[in-house]
Amino acid sequence: MAAACISHRFRHSKLPVLVLALATVVAAARAQLSPPTFYASSCPAALVTINAAVRAAVLLDRRMGASLLRLHFHDCFVQGCDASVLLDDTGNFTGEKSAGPNAGSLRGFGVIDTVKALLEALCPRTVSCADILAVAARDSVVALGGPSWTVQLGRRDSTTASLSTANTDLPSPASSLSTLLAAFARKGLSSTDMVALSGAHTVGQAQCQNYQARIYNDANINAAFAASLRAGCPASGGGGANAPLDASTPNAFDNAYYGDLVAQQGLLHSDQELFNGGSTDALVRSYAASSARFSSDFAAAMVRMGAIGVLTGSSGQVRRNCRKVN
Repeated sequence: MAAACISHRFRHSKLPVLVLALATVVAAARAQLSPPTFYASSCPAALVTINAAVRAAVLLDRRMGASLLRLHFHDCFVQGCDASVLLDDTGNFTGEKSAGPNAGSLRGFGVIDTVKALLEALCPRTVSCADILAVAARDSVVALGGPSWTVQLGRRDSTTASLSTANTDLPSPASSLSTLLAAFARKGLSSTDMVALSGAHTVGQAQCQNYQARIYNDANINAAFAASLRAGCPASGGGGANAPLDASTPNAFDNAYYGDLVAQQGLLHSDQELFNGGSTDALVRSYAASSARFSSDFAAAMVRMGAIGVLTGSSGQVRRNCRKVN
């Protein structure tokens, strides 16, 4: 998940008004979500079922926790938190799975399929795929030793997806700080939200192609760190190994990612942009120094992100199969 100033080209435009409008829309959508008791009557075993499946998946593969968290992020940044990322291609639309930021790297679809099948057996057409993603993200973080938060519920599922929006709205590993700030602002998220949510990179891995340019071309990188990565990632061509986004504690959800940035050991160019003489340096230092502050801000940011563009009430549908529209 990739982090207070916005790029110069936006400063003298209508961006403040636009951001305010977007934040208002996000707030309105958030107000429509319901407390975690939403399924208490209709599917009382919903949350415990999701939790058990997620914990089992993470126990089998620690990396799966990061993958499920990333699925939720990549869903919310495209059309809102509506499970559009789970849809397979159809004759009517091309889904988001083949978008540049997703192709060959998104994982966890099988875990979501398993959860959905269990819930359909317990309470058919009741628990949305979008809510499953939101709860699974929280439960994944907890399973990896990270903070918990209250997941508001009541999201419904989209009936379409957007390849083009996935290609434009998901931040690139090559993003600059100003690009990251603008991308999150368009979703109604603050610079603090962006830096906190980027802390999701304390777990998970990245493909060689996503950090290749950084380890050979960037100047703001620890020399020994870059050299250690070059052995498994050639300067050109495809292939190469995956590398942990946080080499110090790759399977633990903690604040070590920020210490990596202070030491110029961010794996992605976009990671190191958070600590590169810019407006977010102080916040990175504070998270590196205080696990409690990071955990608190991350949890709050996840709640705000989980409310982006949600469908509720009679909008959308509750899919029987998360991969296709009813």
